[in-house]
Amino acid sequence: MPVTADEVRELARTLPRSYEAWVRDRLKLRVGQIVYVAFSRDETDMGFAFPKDERADLVAGEPTKFFMPPTSDLRYNWVCVHLAAIDPDEMYELVCDAWRMCVPKKVARERFGS
Repeated sequence: MPVTADEVRELARTLPRSYEAWVRDRLKLRVGQIVYVAFSRDETDMGFAFPKDERADLVAGEPTKFFMPPTSDLRYNWVCVHLAAIDPDEMYELVCDAWRMCVPKKVARERFGS
């Protein structure tokens, strides 16, 4: 079963300091003013926070699943995925890792332990 944006939203509701925002008809998940997940308008693709220095390897390793963000967003720690290409366990890992990049380490430890 492909992952849906609603499943991602459900997970995000459990993450401390996370909230939803609509920007130009696109759903974004934030911590403070930092966006850690954003969806395409049709909610079939998801962009998420990811280390810049690792994203080329991620995309090259699974190019049918992951893809680079638009040129205008290359300056950010960001990569994209087709939701239909991932399972719930992978979605959980991607979203939680993106969230961890945006919260203080203490908050992440409180949620997930060490």
